[in-house]
Amino acid sequence: MRKINLVVALLLAIASVQCGSHPPSAPSTSTTTGTSVEQLQVGAEQFERYLPLLKGKSVGLVVNHTAMVGKSHLADTLRAQGINVKKVFAPEHGFRGSAADGETVKDGIDTKTGLPIVSLYGANKKPTPEQIADLDVLIFDIQDVGVRFYTFISTLHYVMEAAAENGKKVIVLDRPNPNGDYIDGPILDPAVKSFVGMHPIPIVHGLTVGELAKMINGEKWLDKGLTCGLEVITLKNWKHTDPYSLPLRPSPNLPNDQSIQLYPTLGLFEGTVISMGRGTQIPFLVIGNPEFTDLSFQFTPADIPGMANNPPHEGKVCYGIDLRNVSVPNKIELKYILDFYKKYSDKDKFFTKSFTILAGTTTLQQQIKDGLTEDQIRASWKDGLEKYSVMRKKYLLYD
Repeated sequence: MRKINLVVALLLAIASVQCGSHPPSAPSTSTTTGTSVEQLQVGAEQFERYLPLLKGKSVGLVVNHTAMVGKSHLADTLRAQGINVKKVFAPEHGFRGSAADGETVKDGIDTKTGLPIVSLYGANKKPTPEQIADLDVLIFDIQDVGVRFYTFISTLHYVMEAAAENGKKVIVLDRPNPNGDYIDGPILDPAVKSFVGMHPIPIVHGLTVGELAKMINGEKWLDKGLTCGLEVITLKNWKHTDPYSLPLRPSPNLPNDQSIQLYPTLGLFEGTVISMGRGTQIPFLVIGNPEFTDLSFQFTPADIPGMANNPPHEGKVCYGIDLRNVSVPNKIELKYILDFYKKYSDKDKFFTKSFTILAGTTTLQQQIKDGLTEDQIRASWKDGLEKYSVMRKKYLLYD
């Protein structure tokens, strides 16, 4: 499902914009429409649309390792074009994407570019007035996977809020959402708002980062109802129903397309005693627990630098299910968590405190405890999803 091969093709030379050299061409994904093949262009590849906005400006980049333009990082590309890049703001996993989940990202200096790096994951999740005082523009270019508890969109929120409060502009260089062709899950209850869920949207929100940025502004979700100066450099030749295979893993524990498609379903297990393979080379592709010895598939979590620090059930054999080759439907599948809850011996210890934060509601945990079926639980999401769908249409930039 939703698989597509990356076709490496050299883009036509892009006309230089008020400068004496051309930005590098970049490989793009081909999408097929009828009998024609059109080249998908992400926002970062469309230099002619955003380089003029940066001339003579002091620029801050909110980026990680996914902000690539062909084989060149956006930071290197812009600096080569004479753009005054002053600093980099790093989200969860860091600027180079090498920090494990939950690991504090530290301020520092990037050894390759010499640029100062300001961490936005740890104690400081929102740029301070001092950190952006010397900037005119903030560019956000991070590959997302379309799931509410994936924290890059929370970083987006805080960057927009800081920009709104300090009179700065935000430019989002849009990228495809690999889970962008459906919406699903409970709508977040503001009472359980956190960094892994900041907006009243479903778990699978069906928006690109650019579309979500417009929704944040349009629904006035920033503090005090502020809106920030926003420019979205939209994708070319992509629509929500187009499959998209990510050229890089978006974070250390999402190694391939299958794991990205399973993430909305398996991410909820982070709030339980079940391992979803952290501490292995197949995270978010397997689920299990040391107690389920009647299941034949097994894996043993271990500490892996840059991927998993002290993973759940470290050093213990977990017995469970291998999901590497299952067909993944366009929905959150509750059957796995319902079955494992029934199977686990100590029901009172199955859920951890983080489950409600990930679910975005206290209701789902109670529904599982009460023995509701998947159909019954899904029916309880219906009204919320219908209302969200109406709101979502206002901000769609792509068919």
